[in-house]
Amino acid sequence: MLFSKEYVGYLAREATKKLIAGKFIETAAVAAVTARVNVALVDELSLEDRINDEVRVILEAYSEEMRNSGANYQEMFRKVKSELVRKYKAVL
Repeated sequence: MLFSKEYVGYLAREATKKLIAGKFIETAAVAAVTARVNVALVDELSLEDRINDEVRVILEAYSEEMRNSGANYQEMFRKVKSELVRKYKAVL
């Protein structure tokens, strides 16, 4: 993830404050809303990490074939990652 968890927590607190101040949401439980916003932000920001992990697993399964054919790991990583990004309709 690009940001530290502390910074994401700060972003969640600030976003919640702005939503309440702008009267986009009403709540008596600000801490609960902040916690949910924090979880949503962490989940969204860690998407690229999860995709990278999945790419590594896929490439590990094909490592022998890649070695035999002389395929470039970095090039294959980029290709598989772009396919997974397209599959999950992610914006990175």
